[in-house]
Parts: sequence; structure tokens; C-alpha cells
Amino acid sequence: MSKFSSGTSSARRNAEALLSKSQKRESSFKLEQAQEHEALMRKTARLRELRLAKEEEDKKLQEAAPAPVNRPGKPRRSRQT
Repeated sequence: MSKFSSGTSSARRNAEALLSKSQKRESSFKLEQAQEHEALMRKTARLRELRLAKEEEDKKLQEAAPAPVNRPGKPRRSRQT
């Protein structure tokens, strides 16, 4: 009977070791995924800030620049051969 018991306990230890290894792999994957998500969110926020600053600067430059004057000129004619 002890032989059967030791075989069962050995199988149980192997199964628990595999389960533990799988759980560690899964938790490390989830941690890595969360870190990548955080990095992507920081990058997106930084790019958004840069874009908004550029748009604001462009708006200021456009307001400061004088409006282009349209000069009435000769109407353009197509060249006839």
C-alpha cells in the first residue's frame, strides 16, 4: 500500500510543480502586459501634449500673420494651338 501512496504523492508533487510553473508564467505575462500598457499610455499622453502645443503655436502664428491680399489680375486663358 505504501508503494501506491508514494506514487500518488509523487504524481501530485509533479502536478503541483507544473501548476505552480504555469501560474508563475501567467503572472509574469500579465505583469509584462500591464507594464507595456502603462508605457503605451504614457507615450500617448506625451504625444497628445506635443500635438496640442504645436496646434496652439500654429494658431498664434496664424493670428499674428497678416491675411494674404488677393490681387485682381488678368484672367488666365488656356493656350490654344
